[in-house]
Amino acid sequence: MERKASSMAKVLLIGIVIAILCSEIKCSFEDNFSISDCPDSHFKTSEDGQIWYLSLDNKAGCGFMTRQRYRFGWFSMKLKLVGGDSAGVVTAYYMCTEDGAGPTRDELDFEFLGNRTGEPYLIQTNVYKNGIGGREMRHVLWFDPTQDFHTYSILWNSHQIVFFVDKVPIRVYKNANYTNNFFPNEKPMYLFSSIWNADDWATRGGLEKTDWKNAPFVSTYMDFNVDACQWEDPFPSCVSTTTQNWWDQYNSWHLSSDQKLDYAWVQRNFVTYDYCQDIERYKVKPEECWLSPWD
Repeated sequence: MERKASSMAKVLLIGIVIAILCSEIKCSFEDNFSISDCPDSHFKTSEDGQIWYLSLDNKAGCGFMTRQRYRFGWFSMKLKLVGGDSAGVVTAYYMCTEDGAGPTRDELDFEFLGNRTGEPYLIQTNVYKNGIGGREMRHVLWFDPTQDFHTYSILWNSHQIVFFVDKVPIRVYKNANYTNNFFPNEKPMYLFSSIWNADDWATRGGLEKTDWKNAPFVSTYMDFNVDACQWEDPFPSCVSTTTQNWWDQYNSWHLSSDQKLDYAWVQRNFVTYDYCQDIERYKVKPEECWLSPWD
């Protein structure tokens, strides 16, 4: 299978935005993030501070979160996942309205589900609105995510949420033109990442357990980039959309022609689970599943 090329214009636009952002804001870990639930030995950086390492052993995992909250924008990070036998290990990269699994939280999830050596990683995405999730999709990837860094991004505006892998859209989650309880668009979110043990469910439904002889398990990060509306109480400019930013203009309300080709390629070849197609779990199809990702 040969991956179709993404829109060159879109890639160049994003690259220019990122370059401008990093020239104006010092792109360092300390400026953007704080450590959460992490022993000192579980978080390390490269000498220049630009590469970050989170580790997991049988005593603790590790995580970090942005110091700022955002409402709408483009969020991107390069990750290299745990190599070798990573069954039971989950690396999470997500946005959430709070530091914790509160009952009314909104959340956008990337979760990378480890596996036995030689078996592919699964990437799970999910969307929560007011504490209600259950909107999982799972994909396999067209590369080995443990061998090199790859870019994982979220585009979030009032019209759609798009999950990208190396600029390829793998999931499109649309809003409706009416008030609903499935599209998170009202609350600002922090961005988080963490590595943790989830061998009760992550690999083959919990059948494969974490082999602690392989610890520590290490996930690696670099090049965090955000072009978004930063939330500032009490009345930030992002309370309502203004279309002043590229990620909130008409061309970002839907996929481009080239992105549609990429998205179709992913749907044909790499989707392993889609809650919208799970008739055993959902006897009545959730209302958001009727919205076309192609519009």
